[in-house]
Amino acid sequence: MSGYDASATARVVVGVSGSLGSVTALLRATALARHLGAELWPVLAWEPPGGDPAGRRSPVTGPLVEEWQRLARQRLAFVLGEIFGAGGPGVPMRAVIVRGPPGRALVATADREDDLLVVGAGRRGLQRAFSGRVSRHCLAHAVCPVLAVPPSPLESELLAVHRRNAWHLRMDTRGL
Repeated sequence: MSGYDASATARVVVGVSGSLGSVTALLRATALARHLGAELWPVLAWEPPGGDPAGRRSPVTGPLVEEWQRLARQRLAFVLGEIFGAGGPGVPMRAVIVRGPPGRALVATADREDDLLVVGAGRRGLQRAFSGRVSRHCLAHAVCPVLAVPPSPLESELLAVHRRNAWHLRMDTRGL
C-alpha cells in the first residue's frame, strides 16, 4: 500500500471500529468521497489480544492469526452492512483490514499526499483526556490532510441516558 501513484484515484480513508464516533466519521467520509469523486477506503485496524508486543513475546500459530483476521473482516463487513445496507455507500469502496494499532494503520494506509484521512475526534469533556489517541497520532504523523470529525450530539445524549440508568435516576421524558 505504500508508494505514490499519480495515476491512482483520489481516496478518502476512514477509520472504522463500530463506535458511534467512527460511524459519524464514516458517514462524513462517505459524503466527502461522493463530493470529491473519490474512492472510499474504510479501514479496520486489529491487533492480537494483548497487542503486538504480546504476540512478539510468544508468537502465535497461523490458524489463530487467520481466525483473528477473519473476525476483523467479519466485524468490518457487519459495520458497513449496518450503515449502508445492501445498496452500499453509493461511491466506489475498498474495505481494508490492517494489523496494527489504529493510528499507525490509518497513517500507513493513507500514505499519499492526495489522500484525505477522516477520523473520529474522540469524546468531549473530561473523558477526552483519556481518549483521542488515534486522532492525535494521525494529525501528527499523516502525510495527507486529516479531518477530525467531532462526536455526534446524539452520542453525548446517549451517554447521559446511560449514566441516568446506571444511577437509577428518573428521566425527564417531556423533551422526547
